[in-house]
Amino acid sequence: MVGIRGNEAMRLEKQIGCIKYTIFSFNALLWILGGGMFGLAVWLRVEPGFQEWVEFLDLGDYYIGTYILIIASVIVMIIAFFGSAAALMESALFLWINIGLQLFTFVFGLAGAAVLLDYSTYDSKIQPIIHRSMTSLIVNSQYDRQSQILKIVQENIGCCGANGPMDYLDLLKPLPSECRDTVTGNAFFHGCVDELTWYLESRSGWLAGLSLTLCMLHVIQAVLSLILIEAKKKEDEAAIFKR
Repeated sequence: MVGIRGNEAMRLEKQIGCIKYTIFSFNALLWILGGGMFGLAVWLRVEPGFQEWVEFLDLGDYYIGTYILIIASVIVMIIAFFGSAAALMESALFLWINIGLQLFTFVFGLAGAAVLLDYSTYDSKIQPIIHRSMTSLIVNSQYDRQSQILKIVQENIGCCGANGPMDYLDLLKPLPSECRDTVTGNAFFHGCVDELTWYLESRSGWLAGLSLTLCMLHVIQAVLSLILIEAKKKEDEAAIFKR
């Protein structure tokens, strides 16, 4: 009987060691991905050329999700260290705290990704803002500043008006040369609302995908911490029985 208990204790010890090293590995991955998300989010926020477009078209709401994910990435890197320490100490209290922190960061990261996509995808809240800004620029295109902004946006994106070339005709404005393809001479078919939205989608997709990957890892970490708590409890019970 004693031999059986001894074998069980050894088995539990090996399981606990395996779980701990798995938690360490995932925490290292969390720290790396958290640092990557921080760098990508900061780059999206401070990129000079893109930042000018955001100011031109009054798209400041696009940055809300980016700010949330910057904060989330810092929390992820801190929690990665705390989770490793909790696993190393095998403290049930710290492991429960780690589970709570993992779930909190899961919700925080999920919310950040949701807000980011809600202001950067097709049929999202960003499209009415782009439409309003483009329409205002076309209405005031007789002024140098508005005309220059329209030229920069339409030439670089390859679009015309808010919804298409008809916007200029509907607003009784001449169709500018930057609305035309330099090779064919034809007016661009798509408006800047659609083209800019697709452009924002391509930029935000990587950041949102990284955030969702981290959310999945937080769930795995929470489950592993719970398993470690149960394994440690069984080991303590076996030690008491042995005495």
